[in-house]
Amino acid sequence: HGIHVKVDGNDVLLGNEKLMKARNVAGFTPADGSDNTIAAGTLVYVAVSGKYAGVIVISDTVKEGAAEAIAAMKKAGITKTVMLTGDRKAAAEAVAAKIGIDEVYAELLPADKVDRVEALLKAQQEKDPDKKVGFVGDGINDAPVLMRSDVGFAMGLLGSDAAIEAADIVLMDDDIRKIAKVVQIARKTMRIVRANVVFAIGVKLLILVLSVFGLASMWAAVFGDVGVACLCVLNSMRALKIDE
Repeated sequence: HGIHVKVDGNDVLLGNEKLMKARNVAGFTPADGSDNTIAAGTLVYVAVSGKYAGVIVISDTVKEGAAEAIAAMKKAGITKTVMLTGDRKAAAEAVAAKIGIDEVYAELLPADKVDRVEALLKAQQEKDPDKKVGFVGDGINDAPVLMRSDVGFAMGLLGSDAAIEAADIVLMDDDIRKIAKVVQIARKTMRIVRANVVFAIGVKLLILVLSVFGLASMWAAVFGDVGVACLCVLNSMRALKIDE
């Protein structure tokens, strides 16, 4: 909700509306959002010695490449994007509209984020068990959600250690535009793995059947072992090139 500090002998509160109301701050009146600057920002209310002193408006800038990243994710097959944030609803909705996010849940505490992800996981399981829920975060408060989601993405450059340890995938340069590329790499890798498994088992079964009828020589058996392994390795090299 905020912080309580001592400044020059005075009790100073800095936090959200819930903190002001919980401490019964005298003269406190929530901002009505009529000012466009206030509506689009995160509000930090200030109280000194139990009396309301004013409000600080913090307006975050949208991360570079965020809109491009959301568009790339949708192009890669991500069917729904959701924002979970502790910021005010007005500020969150303004950012979501700007970068193309489908759904917004604002003013969440860390535990609320976990509850919301649990609900998303349950809904997805009922709708389509084959699809997964991924979560992208970089703060220490995101660690529980990163661990609970099917796939967790953390920022390696400026992200907290807790988030990095909890995540399944770490973007070392914090470029969220690479999330779509990660999805493409994963899908192509799985296609290659399936192809290799089917090819290797199929060739071995064919040689086994031919050997029963005396139609397969020792060289065929060598090819079924070493030759198939070499071909699978060569096929796996296709993962080095991912189409944009």
